[in-house]
Amino acid sequence: LMRPLQGCRGRGVVVGTVTLCLAAGWALQTPGVVSLVVPQPNINATVAQNILLSVEYSCRGVATIEWKHVSSWGTTKIVEWKSGNYVNISTVYKDRVTTFENGSIQLLNVGMRDAGYYFITVTEEYGTNTYGTIIVNVYEIIYEDLHFVAVLFAFLAAVSAILICFMWLCNKSLHLFQKKTTHKLTASTTEEIKLETIEC
Repeated sequence: LMRPLQGCRGRGVVVGTVTLCLAAGWALQTPGVVSLVVPQPNINATVAQNILLSVEYSCRGVATIEWKHVSSWGTTKIVEWKSGNYVNISTVYKDRVTTFENGSIQLLNVGMRDAGYYFITVTEEYGTNTYGTIIVNVYEIIYEDLHFVAVLFAFLAAVSAILICFMWLCNKSLHLFQKKTTHKLTASTTEEIKLETIEC
């Protein structure tokens, strides 16, 4: 009795393994599986910087990728494209968006209004879809103030240099004037001494 049971159990394991392998193979061939990876879900940027909203999707069929921006100013559709086909970029982002085959987009010259949530939807041709979110924080750099300080510093340095040159010239002129005056005084004193000597 024991031997036939072991044989059945052995056959059951083999049949179970074969069934599992067939099911896995069938699942791998089944369309509609989409995966999406967002390596950097939080991005800090400064005004006028270019940023890359990086993602990586995979699916067996043809995928449609759509990006939207949600902020306190509202929701804006940025771009939508089908892999290997059309690219439809919103007029607001026409000259500011570059799309990549892996689903990523690059935003050029970001401003304060570009801060917020960026939603990507990857939809496979059979209707299966997946979502991802990236939060973008945009900070203002005080370029204008730094520029003003630099210009002011350069102006003050130039004025200081001009004043130092002017003071040096004045000092030289004063020394020359004092030498001439001293020379004239010495000459007139010598003449007086000569006159006094002659009178004697």
